[in-house]
Amino acid sequence: MAYEYTLMPSPVGELTLVSRHGKLSAILWETERANRVRLGELREVKDNPVLLETERQLQEYFAGARHRFELELDFTGTDFQKQVWQALLTIPFGETRSYSQIAQQIGNPKAVRAVGAANGRNPISIIAPCHRVIGASGGLTGFAGGLAAKQYLLALEGTAQAELRF
Repeated sequence: MAYEYTLMPSPVGELTLVSRHGKLSAILWETERANRVRLGELREVKDNPVLLETERQLQEYFAGARHRFELELDFTGTDFQKQVWQALLTIPFGETRSYSQIAQQIGNPKAVRAVGAANGRNPISIIAPCHRVIGASGGLTGFAGGLAAKQYLLALEGTAQAELRF
């Protein structure tokens, strides 16, 4: 079965919402780097229930009316990546974690760089909130959607780090 997608305008640029097997598989950025997220064949659709619900929840999030997403997710990656992405889902709205804290959380404290690499390949941006992961110094670090988008999302959530210079 091919992946299905739809495009969604948002305050952080056009997002590509992708599903497969009745679950959300990816949220891709307008400025997406080739092969950051590896997917199969994509087919554009307008009436996919998963994508319609994802868009509805994202609109609520951007309007400040949603702090938690309720969607079934289909992460595709290595076991280590999936561990990191599951850890992202535990970061509460309005809070941040460092790469080191995520490495500690998954029981692999020396894997800070690997956590950073997995975070950078997170296929389900915003929902699995990789934007909530910051550098050990508290500064904003790389983000697939760009640092301006990361800063916007953190500010939307009322996070103090959104005011830091990068």
